[in-house]
Amino acid sequence: MLREYLPARQIPGDPPRRWFASEKSDLIVWLGDNDVPIGFQFCYDKDFREHALTWMRDRGFSHTGIDAGGSAPHHKGSPLLVADGVVDAPRILALFLAENDLVPTDLAQFVSDKLREFTP
Repeated sequence: MLREYLPARQIPGDPPRRWFASEKSDLIVWLGDNDVPIGFQFCYDKDFREHALTWMRDRGFSHTGIDAGGSAPHHKGSPLLVADGVVDAPRILALFLAENDLVPTDLAQFVSDKLREFTP
C-alpha cells in the first residue's frame, strides 16, 4: 500500500508536493492554490524495471523508463527519466488502484480519473 512520507522533501522553486510510497510504487502529487493537484507522477514496477507516468496541468502526460544510474564501486549515479515507448495504460491504472487505499480519497480520485483519461 502507498503510505505518505511525512514530511515530504520539498524542492525550492517547485510547487509543494505530497509523496506516497510502497515497495512497488511511488506517487508524487504537486499542489497548486488551495491544495488543488496540478500534477502527479506515478512510478511503478520499482522491484523490476521501473517506469514513471507523469501528468502536469500545463504539459499533459509523459511516460518514461527510469534508469537507476550506473554503479561504480563506491558510488551510484542519480536516477534519470529516459524515453520508453512501451505503455500498458489499463495495467498502470490497475496497479494504482491496487495500491491507493491509504491515499486521501480526493487525491486518489484525481489520479485515477487522470489515469483513465490516459491513452498512449
